[in-house]
Amino acid sequence: MDVLYLLVPLSVLAMLGILAVFAWALHGGQFEEIDAVAAQILAASDTPSAATIDADQAAAGKDHKNRKV
Repeated sequence: MDVLYLLVPLSVLAMLGILAVFAWALHGGQFEEIDAVAAQILAASDTPSAATIDADQAAAGKDHKNRKV
């Protein structure tokens, strides 16, 4: 029975801490436009852009020219 004097205040403090973190995230805009971000991730293309491909090929070409056979 004596342990309740410790556990009840600790559980209330833990609940208030969790509520404070949730309020902080809610106030910070963490839960704004969740559906839009999910759709943006699904609509993103997996193919790299042409600039990335050109830069990679240019870097590979430089390595190939400097390599001695």
